[in-house]
Amino acid sequence: MPHTGALFLDELAQFSPQVLDTLREPMQEGRITIARAGTSATYPARFTLIAAMIPCPCGNLGDLMAPCTCLPDQVDRYNARISGPLLDRVDLRVHVPRVPYVELRDGTARERSAVVRQRVIAARARMRARGRRANAELTPPELRRHCSLGASAEVLLGRAVHDRRLSARAYHRTLRVARTIADLAGSDGVQRDHLVSALLLRA
Repeated sequence: MPHTGALFLDELAQFSPQVLDTLREPMQEGRITIARAGTSATYPARFTLIAAMIPCPCGNLGDLMAPCTCLPDQVDRYNARISGPLLDRVDLRVHVPRVPYVELRDGTARERSAVVRQRVIAARARMRARGRRANAELTPPELRRHCSLGASAEVLLGRAVHDRRLSARAYHRTLRVARTIADLAGSDGVQRDHLVSALLLRA
């Protein structure tokens, strides 16, 4: 189990559901306890989980170029391999569609990694100024202090919690992501647009 590093799991749905559920404790608590032969030991395990999986057994669900050949119950069984409690701990969920040929051949200059790096460094400095290494470590009282929302953002978040049936964990994680988006944008406060982006990334 990595500590202060990244754990990358490719083909996530191919792992045993029981094995995946053992990640819940370290993802939530930042530590893992191992019990063996009547004794136990606790180790630090604060890491960034990065996982990838195809959208269905055939891999074509949602692809406009190739029709999905899976039956609905096949897709349901495939997705059910990732438990709700584990998925609740995943902050960012990004669908990566097929890249069109014209974009593969497009020579337009993109934002350079060096520029993105400077933005990330500035955001990390904002996080450290709050006394935390990262926004993921903000406690609920700290979230209330550093993630105050305007009236329209409060209404939006309240509706999302109700309509999506977000757990308390998901509510706090959404605020942490919104705070990070605000930091990357160089904003002192969490604006409605930052919250919208955070909610979209949980969809």
